Amino acid sequence: MSRQVYITENDRIRLKKLISDALLEGLQSDKSFGELNREIEKAKIVDIKQLPGDVITMNSKILIQLGENEEEVTLVYPQEADLIENKISVLSPIGTAILGYREGDTVEWTVPSGVMEVKVKKILYQPEAAGDLDL
Repeated sequence: MSRQVYITENDRIRLKKLISDALLEGLQSDKSFGELNREIEKAKIVDIKQLPGDVITMNSKILIQLGENEEEVTLVYPQEADLIENKISVLSPIGTAILGYREGDTVEWTVPSGVMEVKVKKILYQPEAAGDLDL
């Protein structure tokens, strides 16, 4: 789907560093870095003060629908990922898919088992909207 993806400048800087560090470590063949980079390149970079409160940013907690199932997940950097706590890495297919999308958006994304439709039901917590700017 061709919807506008929003990313804060802070998230863009941290995610670009994640990608460049991966290149330095020889992980450029991992396609998740390329997909994340494409999402960042097409995103509209916005100032934190102008960011709508219904946009998924890093460390946002979201209610998503995957098929018939609803799940609460938190979008995190790879080193913080923890499936038991429903913290999904931005490098995972679903993590990359939802970054920068808004409440109510539906995203179709290729995952290992095929194409999956992810519906963003609700933003439960967005750090920028809550004033948590140091996450």
